[in-house]
Amino acid sequence: MKNKATEEKVLAQLLRRNMGKAISDFNMIEDGDKIMVCLSGGKDSFTMLDILQQLQKKAPIQFELIAVNLDQKQPEFPEDVLPRYLDSLDISYHIIEEDTYSIVKDKIPEGKTTCSLCSRLRRGIIYSWAIKNKITKIALGHHRDDIIETFFLNLFFGGKLKSMPPKLLSDDKKNTVIRPLAYAKEEDIAQYAKFKEFPIIPCNLCGSQENLQRKQVKKMLSNWEEQFPGRLQSIFSSLSNVAPSHLLDPSLFPFKDLINNAVITTEQEVLFDDLETVLPNSKKETVNQLEIKNLS
Repeated sequence: MKNKATEEKVLAQLLRRNMGKAISDFNMIEDGDKIMVCLSGGKDSFTMLDILQQLQKKAPIQFELIAVNLDQKQPEFPEDVLPRYLDSLDISYHIIEEDTYSIVKDKIPEGKTTCSLCSRLRRGIIYSWAIKNKITKIALGHHRDDIIETFFLNLFFGGKLKSMPPKLLSDDKKNTVIRPLAYAKEEDIAQYAKFKEFPIIPCNLCGSQENLQRKQVKKMLSNWEEQFPGRLQSIFSSLSNVAPSHLLDPSLFPFKDLINNAVITTEQEVLFDDLETVLPNSKKETVNQLEIKNLS
């Protein structure tokens, strides 16, 4: 039976391999990059920072990491936890202090979901800080399961085939967002965070409030995976194996320009005639049906 140290080593190798592949597949990090690693205090961002630092030491290119936390002035937020943890690492860091908590509580009625407004405010602050400090890439800690859940949220509630891209250029073209954990499973990240004993800080802005739609989707996916092991990976793989010609979006595929240039030969015409003569009425098919079969 493997001991804890061995399991942690194997898991770290897996996470490094997954992150390295994601970085390579989407050209997330380039020589000379100045990367803002957004550290929320959750298991995902702690793991992202840890694995990025491991890769940084072995990478054939040079890039800088800056850990950044946004202190949203939530009541009873343990302000000393992250600075103390980051002081123990060999990394530059910065704490941005912005009271988004009061804004969200003022604008959102009690009991309503605060996540959307909170996310917009957070994104605006992070983007502005990144531009001001000449950041070339903004790293977020979203993982494989986040990407799958977002796909189904958009499918069920937004009417869109859309998810979280591993790499994104902001609308104003001034910021590039990367998700180095895009290929990592949430269960692996959770286990790694447990091994490393990261000082996890829960988000108390919402209290016990949960995004009910995401919770429903997460439960559905969890049940699927339990019933059919490997289904989540199959779904995730499908997001990178898209066939626009077999969907319904004319902006992605020129359906209107499709022209059937097939020509029916004399032999095929004779064959159709023979079939019409030979087959009994109960088994006859029209010439059009046969043409469709022949050209498919």
